[in-house]
Amino acid sequence: MIHGESYKPIIAEAAKMAVGEENIYERVFIFELLKDKNDPNAVAGAVGFSVRQPKFYVFKAKAVLLATGGATLLFRPRSTGEATGRTWYAIFDTGSGYYMGLKAGAMLTQFEHRFIPFRFKDGYGPVG
Repeated sequence: MIHGESYKPIIAEAAKMAVGEENIYERVFIFELLKDKNDPNAVAGAVGFSVRQPKFYVFKAKAVLLATGGATLLFRPRSTGEATGRTWYAIFDTGSGYYMGLKAGAMLTQFEHRFIPFRFKDGYGPVG
């Protein structure tokens, strides 16, 4: 059986070796996508800053993958009574990826990644 907490470091080490540690940027908050000046329908990079140091980054890219997660904090919990406050919501799913994609000109359709909570007695929780 594969356990994510033990498997992730193995994959991360292989990725670091393949890409090169000097090409990995961690703890960088991306807040803007950069459009390609030659193709108005393409994204050519991103802009961000370090959350630990006073550094500003501009990334140029041939392809950009926006993988920020869903938008769970846009929805209010439905739990009531004793279960209020025990609801699991991912605090990092703020909808920022939807915002950046929309601002860069992406067509947002279906929103198939909306958080669907698992139901259990007196509350809601994560599904896997």
